[in-house]
Amino acid sequence: MFGAIARRGRGWLPLVGATALVGTLGSLALPAVLGRAVDATVAGTAAGRWLAVAGALIALGIVCDLIEIYAGTACAAGTTAWLRHRLVRHTLAVGPERARRFDTGDLVTRISSNATDAAQAGLSAVLIGAAVLPPVGALVLLAVIDPWVAGAFLAGVGLVGLVLRAFSRRTTAVISGYQRTQGGIAARLAEALAGARTIAAAGTVERERRRVLATLPDLHRQGTRTWQVLARTSAQAGVVGPLVLVAVLAAAGLALVEGRITAGELFAASRYAVLGAGLGGLTGIFGRLARARAGVGRVAEVLDVAPVRYGDARLPAGRGRLEFRDVTVDLGRSSSPERQESSKIGDAGSGDGDAGGGRVLDGVTLTVPGGAAVAVVGRSGAGKSTLAALAARLRDPDAGRMLLDGVPLDEMSHDELRAAVGCAFERPVLVGETVRAAIGMGRDGVPVGAAARAAHAHEFVSRLPDGYDTPLAEAPMSGGEAQRLGLARAWPARRVLVLDDATSSLDMVTEMQIAQALTEPRGRTRLIVTHRAATAARADLVVWLEAGRLRGVGPHARLWRDPDYRAVFG
Repeated sequence: MFGAIARRGRGWLPLVGATALVGTLGSLALPAVLGRAVDATVAGTAAGRWLAVAGALIALGIVCDLIEIYAGTACAAGTTAWLRHRLVRHTLAVGPERARRFDTGDLVTRISSNATDAAQAGLSAVLIGAAVLPPVGALVLLAVIDPWVAGAFLAGVGLVGLVLRAFSRRTTAVISGYQRTQGGIAARLAEALAGARTIAAAGTVERERRRVLATLPDLHRQGTRTWQVLARTSAQAGVVGPLVLVAVLAAAGLALVEGRITAGELFAASRYAVLGAGLGGLTGIFGRLARARAGVGRVAEVLDVAPVRYGDARLPAGRGRLEFRDVTVDLGRSSSPERQESSKIGDAGSGDGDAGGGRVLDGVTLTVPGGAAVAVVGRSGAGKSTLAALAARLRDPDAGRMLLDGVPLDEMSHDELRAAVGCAFERPVLVGETVRAAIGMGRDGVPVGAAARAAHAHEFVSRLPDGYDTPLAEAPMSGGEAQRLGLARAWPARRVLVLDDATSSLDMVTEMQIAQALTEPRGRTRLIVTHRAATAARADLVVWLEAGRLRGVGPHARLWRDPDYRAVFG
């Protein structure tokens, strides 16, 4: 993953590397040129030519630095944008069920902050490589001047290398812990913000504050450790760096006394020693590399989650016959759609609890006739929402198969499936800039007005300041009005309309009007999860679930004779 991100630098990284190389060659040549100028001055000859060359090398270094800064910034920005785009697309592609392994706040942190760190991967590697070139070149040139001086330089640089290696190893571990803790705080904060109304009503603001910030002391410790590692390494480098300079100057001084080198070569050796001692200043680059490695690790965890796979099958003519063939969903892997569309604190729907036997659905075999209005009923935890999620392929069964008009859902193309099946939830999350966008969701050919009228949303939308073009953030809505928009969003589905308690917040008159519209023959299947006996009575067929298994299938009037069935509705 590190290499894949680094390669996204494309033309910018080679440019950074090239300018760094040219700048390094200029830096290595400068001491030798200045040394020649010193020798020329001592000898009483003209040193102007050498000084002019030195000036040109300094100008070259400045130009290379400017290009390197620009190219490095452009490389990091481009890679960050690409990585965030890929993460968002992948997160949406894995589907709501598989994405549940990450808390919302933690996922946002990975996409925003950690992606920025990971995008530095290629740039950090190139900069470290470029930073290693000066001491290597200095060692070679010192060996040309005098082998004993080169030996003294090599001994000192080796100590600096050991310091940097220990710094890199310690920093990576510390930064990884810091990012994990930061992601946990973000996850709890997102939960608290989504459930702010419930928290305020329950009077548990202070408890939630403590819960969200419970790991703040750990974050402080991780941050302190990071600065301690940096301070310790800087101190060690601050000691070792001057030792390199002293060792080289001592060896060069002896060589000068013995006549093995000139005064200019002594000057050049001192400048090369400074280049070697400058390795201690690499702590910032190594720190950037450590953050990049930690960020790559957290980004890779998201990208390693396999996305939902689709086929290329098309639907034949049909009215939306749904088939559940020995479908099983294991406990602990299920997630009701309404939970995926709401907070974890107080604002979630009822969901599906323990169905017994370690399974939410256990070997369900059922055929839903095409074009029928089918009510799905059962006690809390019976598996109703999971059945609805399977019908809409918001999740796949752990065993068994789902078919729509004879075509397995997992073999259908994405566009074909989503055009054929629509979903509405108890607490819909409305997205888009305007009310119109919230209904249409960017889909071509969606009759927004007709869908809103069918869902009895047109009445209140037309009273908004700008009607359908009212910004969603400026459109005050009750829970029932939001449900009607969610229903309008799902209404254009061609074959199957899945409603998971999607009318529970409506007033009685509106609910009856929508229920009548849903149960009238429309040429498509309507799968309605409900807790209301009146809705079940209007349906063509009732599917009664109990503990994850089919308890009964038939008309409401016939099932009503069973006292256990009547008890489902309280």
